[in-house]
Amino acid sequence: MPIIDNAVYRDGRRVATPDSLEETFETRERHGGFAWIGLYRPTDAELDSVATEFGLHHLAVEDARKGHQRPKVERYGQTLFAVLKPARYLDDVEQVEFGELHVFVGPGFAITIRHAESPDLARVRSRLEGTPELLARGPEAVLYAVIDEVVDEYQPVVTGLENDIDEIEQQLFDGDPAVTRRIYDLAAEVMDFQRATKPIVGILEALERGFEKYGVDLELQRYLRDADDHVLRIVDRGESFRQLLQNALAVHSTLVTQRQNEEMQRLTETSLKQSEEVKKISSWAAIIFAPTLIASIYGMNFRYMPELVSPFGYPLALIGMAAFAAALYMIFKRRNWM
Repeated sequence: MPIIDNAVYRDGRRVATPDSLEETFETRERHGGFAWIGLYRPTDAELDSVATEFGLHHLAVEDARKGHQRPKVERYGQTLFAVLKPARYLDDVEQVEFGELHVFVGPGFAITIRHAESPDLARVRSRLEGTPELLARGPEAVLYAVIDEVVDEYQPVVTGLENDIDEIEQQLFDGDPAVTRRIYDLAAEVMDFQRATKPIVGILEALERGFEKYGVDLELQRYLRDADDHVLRIVDRGESFRQLLQNALAVHSTLVTQRQNEEMQRLTETSLKQSEEVKKISSWAAIIFAPTLIASIYGMNFRYMPELVSPFGYPLALIGMAAFAAALYMIFKRRNWM
């Protein structure tokens, strides 16, 4: 049995640390108080054994067996079943890791089933054992303390996400090509974070509605309301992160469009400059072509050609060449090709 810790408490103090569930049940019956059993990734057979020992409802056990449940709280008779989504920020890979935690609370017992490294339930147990007046209020004190720990562990995640968003803002204006993928990945993490935190507001409201009906201790009510304040602030931060990432994506799209426009403008300017050069080259080629054409015709050395034997043929040919060149030059100059 993957029991992390197993203890029986009476009047807020640990009176026994049984080695098995059977011994836990017997100790609780003999000394009174309540048992708090912490499990880590139990198998189906181990979960069935716990369910049989403490009479857990089969629907709640089935949810705990399947896992991948949304955060929620449900009541089966006098037993409360809560599902929480703890999270922690991994600095080395700059990612958020989500886990799943199931809590059963009933008359004389509290069972926590952890499926990830967080939350640190050993710290919760130590804190409660250090305040026996709170632990003496029964198994519901365990549930409220666990919820409080899960909410507290969201704060480093908020800080990590905030730092990531600040880095994205810098990447945006530095023109980093990897920023698009990072925005989408971070947006997905923020959405997962919201799916983990938002339902806790509903969980706390549901528990609060049962204060009078189930006679919840006044100090526990204050404890729960304090956790409610914290989670509302965290939910607001998550919503602001989502809006910031949407704005970052819009800014990124604008900057990409702006850079594309600048590139198109640069290409257009280059094309215009090339066009002007082509015009000049073409103009000079045409000017040179006219006298070359006349010279080529009279260089064919045929016997019968106009003005071939005329004393004015050579000057007329030169004048014609000059006239053609001058005329083309004036035409191109007028059209700003020269």
